[in-house]
Amino acid sequence: MDPVRNPYAPGAGQRPPELAGRDRELHAFDVVLERVARGRPERSLMLTGLRGVGKTVLLNTLRSEAISHLWGTGKIEARPDQSLRRPVSAAMHMAIRELAPHHRAPDRIDEFLGVLKAFALREDPRKPPSKLRDRWQPGIDVPPATGRADSGDIEIDLVELFTDAASVATDVGTGVALFIDELQDVSAEDISALCAACHELSQTGAPLIVVGAGLPHVPALLSASKSYSERLFRYQRIDRLDRIAADLALTAPAEREEVEYEAKALDALYEASGGYPYFVQAYGKATWDHAPRSPITAADVRVAAPEAEAELAVGFFGSRYERATPAEREYMRTMATLLPAVDVSEAVPTAEVARTLARKPASLSPARDALIKKGLIYSGERGTVAFTVPHFARYLRTQPTE
Repeated sequence: MDPVRNPYAPGAGQRPPELAGRDRELHAFDVVLERVARGRPERSLMLTGLRGVGKTVLLNTLRSEAISHLWGTGKIEARPDQSLRRPVSAAMHMAIRELAPHHRAPDRIDEFLGVLKAFALREDPRKPPSKLRDRWQPGIDVPPATGRADSGDIEIDLVELFTDAASVATDVGTGVALFIDELQDVSAEDISALCAACHELSQTGAPLIVVGAGLPHVPALLSASKSYSERLFRYQRIDRLDRIAADLALTAPAEREEVEYEAKALDALYEASGGYPYFVQAYGKATWDHAPRSPITAADVRVAAPEAEAELAVGFFGSRYERATPAEREYMRTMATLLPAVDVSEAVPTAEVARTLARKPASLSPARDALIKKGLIYSGERGTVAFTVPHFARYLRTQPTE
């Protein structure tokens, strides 16, 4: 098969040639956009799931939908130990710039930009001043406003900033959407501020929504911050594709290149990928490159599988494994031994990990907490942990003991 014509695209956040199995989420977001446009109250949205299920791809697709409805949009990727103030400032600046050409009063835009500049430049008086390289240089040619979004308290300031941004969107008859990826990396203080701002906006019916994406324990983080967050957001769990959607993700792009699959080849690809979108693309790409002709057969899948697995071992699994310390790797390998051979996103009791290692649970807390902070495991329920990466336990079983 011609590798130049290979349609599959395994990549971080890279949209696959066929976005299969996400019609429900796309339709639900279209309803949100239409309801907000008609002045109906609507909740912000949280997408949760393991790594490799396509959360970032879906987030980008939803943003494109919002843009097509003439909304102002901005997107950020949260990072550990970074305040939301700087990235939110940049994202809201982008959103208002998208709305500005449709606004009849330039002075109204300048008024908001003054508030945005004040928000961006304000330091929290309770914290040490940020380094110069960490400060956002807004490039806004208006003076910062005084007495609005500049208190230094992120919760007060974010509420005021969002309220003013929503007011600008109301003027032009559309809305503003802030998209936040890797939401689990937002600090507890900023999570609380984000919830408070969304709560305020939901009470007034203001046309601004937040669309977040993160690991499965994001709902627990939000709930720990504000008890009302369980009712504040619409949660959508993004999971692996069912068999029909996984087959479509493979066959639709191939048909556009006049290539077909035998049924047993699709059986083999689903078994290998488990229906996880990133793996579907990785195995599909390797199989295409190895197949001599159409139709692609199960034998072609078997020949190509080792190459796909080798690439996943380096780029998808290995890069994460290398970030862990020896103690953290020992913790993860023990988790892997406690999971069934055909592992899915099952949880492991932390007490069982400690028992297997013949250690006290408290002595393992530093390793566990570090793994959670690195995004390698998560704690969905008290006393349990699970891998954030599908099939990671299977990979760990192949690694030599250090």
